[in-house]
Amino acid sequence: MSDRSLLVVVLAAGEGTRMKSRLPKVLHKVAGRTMLHHVLAATRAAGATRTAVVVGPGREDVAAEATRIVPDAQVFVQTERLGTAHAVLAARAALEQGADDVLVLYADTPLVRPETLARLRAPLAEGAAVAALGFEPEDPTGYGRLVTSGDELVAIREEKDATAAEKAVRFCNAGLMALSGKDALSILDRIGNANSKGEYYLTDAVEIARADGRAAVAAKADVDEVAGVNSRIQLAEAEAILQKRLRLAAMAEGATLIAPETVFFSADTVLGRDVIVEPNVVFGPGVTVGDDVVIHAFCHLEGAQLAPGVSIGPYARLRPGTRLDEGVRIGNFVETKAAHIESGAKVNHLSYVGDAHVGANANLGAGTITCNYDGFSKYRTEIGAGAFIGVNSALVAPVTIGAGAYVGTGAVITSDVPEDALAIARSRQVVKDGWARDFRAARADAKKK
Repeated sequence: MSDRSLLVVVLAAGEGTRMKSRLPKVLHKVAGRTMLHHVLAATRAAGATRTAVVVGPGREDVAAEATRIVPDAQVFVQTERLGTAHAVLAARAALEQGADDVLVLYADTPLVRPETLARLRAPLAEGAAVAALGFEPEDPTGYGRLVTSGDELVAIREEKDATAAEKAVRFCNAGLMALSGKDALSILDRIGNANSKGEYYLTDAVEIARADGRAAVAAKADVDEVAGVNSRIQLAEAEAILQKRLRLAAMAEGATLIAPETVFFSADTVLGRDVIVEPNVVFGPGVTVGDDVVIHAFCHLEGAQLAPGVSIGPYARLRPGTRLDEGVRIGNFVETKAAHIESGAKVNHLSYVGDAHVGANANLGAGTITCNYDGFSKYRTEIGAGAFIGVNSALVAPVTIGAGAYVGTGAVITSDVPEDALAIARSRQVVKDGWARDFRAARADAKKK
């Protein structure tokens, strides 16, 4: 179907009152991504050529997330909530531009797979005007039913309007729909609101298409894929489903998870082959792990790039901007942030390395701290190749430790150390009354200027 254009209309105007949150429902995250991001990613993988996102009034935050993910997405505002068909027609301008196929999705259904969207869309290429996505729950109570006759979809019947025979049907409406592009506006414009709620229901598209002599069909999805998220409980259920998918995918691609149920991934986590992940590890967004890496128990990684052969943990925290080259060793209770650590270097115990560059084969002893923040600004520390930093050393940035230099135990280094030199900085304590107060006042005055 790559030769057929596809317009995707994503409905993201729901208020999500059951979430009990100031954050819009569709911006809540599953595996490190907003629900809206998951849906838009699936549509791109399914071949979307144009994207329209329908948001509620004043929801610039939802609009911004949509255009962050799909920069050329068109955003439309549904000023009144008068039903699903009314919401789709909020994107009339996009529909009028034309497309071979139109897919209508919901931004609170984050688990749908691209291949399922392709299967839903496929009948349009064979002449169908409407295709609806269905599923078979254990208990169909409360769901609209897909009433079929042979291969044809006859109607989508809400449970309160269904006959006893229709209520016995287990094939239920998931809400996602595909429409023939040439018929979409004609069908949508004829949907009425003669129902108890006075709303315009997208489900009426089926009977309108059939009245025109056009085919309507149904496609089937797994129950998990079409689970909508309307509460914190359902958000947790969606997280569990997606984490299981991500764990299985990681192991299928050659990673070993010692206790899979204790490892949590982000949707964009990339693991190489022969990676070993011990229990209770959390991958935040933006982590790439090379081959043969060992991640020991209780580590937390986010925005970090690990080259092959790295070992971290246990109890290590890698924050955004961390880059570990081949063979680096990061030990227990070590935190890194915006740090490039070159191959063979070791930071084995109880250290903080932030806003720093550490040269190849350098060794940072236990308790080494790069003092990168003075309360107002961040500064960088440069540690040369082969340098040795003694335990309990504080490197007060901006500072450079030359290649091959030694820093003695317990040193507080405030000036650059030349290559191959030894720096020892131990002295009696000096107290300057009022210095901190005057420093803060001076910085505040400087900022005002």
